[in-house]
Amino acid sequence: MKKLGFLSFGHWTPSPQSQTRSAGDALLQSIDLAVAAEELGADGAYFRVHHFARQLGSPFPLLAAAGAKTKTIELGTAVIDMRYENPLYMAEDAGAADLIAGGRLQLGISRGSPEQVIDGFRHFGYAPPEGTSDADMARRHTEVLLEVLRGEGFARPNPRPMFPNPTGLLRVEPYSEGLRDRIWWGAGSDATAIWGAKLGMNLQSSTLKTDESGKPFHVQQADQIRAYRAAWKEAGHKREPRVSVSRSIFALVDDRDRAYFGGGGENADQIGLLGDNTRTIFGRSYAAEPDVLVEQLAKDEAIAEADTLLLTVPNQLGVDYNAHVIEAILKHVAPGLGWR
Repeated sequence: MKKLGFLSFGHWTPSPQSQTRSAGDALLQSIDLAVAAEELGADGAYFRVHHFARQLGSPFPLLAAAGAKTKTIELGTAVIDMRYENPLYMAEDAGAADLIAGGRLQLGISRGSPEQVIDGFRHFGYAPPEGTSDADMARRHTEVLLEVLRGEGFARPNPRPMFPNPTGLLRVEPYSEGLRDRIWWGAGSDATAIWGAKLGMNLQSSTLKTDESGKPFHVQQADQIRAYRAAWKEAGHKREPRVSVSRSIFALVDDRDRAYFGGGGENADQIGLLGDNTRTIFGRSYAAEPDVLVEQLAKDEAIAEADTLLLTVPNQLGVDYNAHVIEAILKHVAPGLGWR
């Protein structure tokens, strides 16, 4: 068995070819897709967060609204850029959204990716202390968030408060029990995956990572997952960690699928340069008849290693078509792989 969910970037554009033409469309359709995915039996609805872009940028109102509209599906992010976050304010928003959802949040966070603007986090009021990098700042914000989510008091109460206080030091409210164990680290390298393991975060690995061995992408990603699990075990954490990978997978079951994705496309890994000219490897996409997909996906080592698979969806094609994409995998592919 494997948990299956979708990952949406929430793209929107006023183009007549798009069914998602405004930020309002992207948000409301994201909620509708979470509802539809739950009805189909999917396990997760995850959303990418990008700032200064025509994409989903403010996750907590979306997660709270989706939480109020659904009952069982996990609701998450993949990922929130921690360079932009006030960790205490984030703990309040995340706690509130998690309580609304009944404890179903799965928050993916990371040190961030190349941006739409130069040093966008500075516009949000954050700058790395002298002698440190923006990645260092993101990790520091993460450490503070994890500490706050433990739920222990740290703030001295006012001796003459407006409202009565409980005894002792105060914590950030609202507090949601268990959320600390549902934080995921989005790792783009083996070293950052190991760092996340040491801090007791689950692992999210996407279709992009630093090219560290020259091996095929899915093999490098599987190696990353194994290194993460070894570090988790060495750290002595008491619970079992969760690991997700994301893939673009399309089962060609009707003429629409063949028109959109039947032309082949990116059926091989790609090598590129990212940010500071770091050599990176991008994983392939999958688009084929269901029986062919079963054979192809069975050979993907990283999918085999992970307990959760997130299907990246083309959200601008509309809720109905994206629900069809998810249903096709659940119905025609997952059973052949033993995922259902």
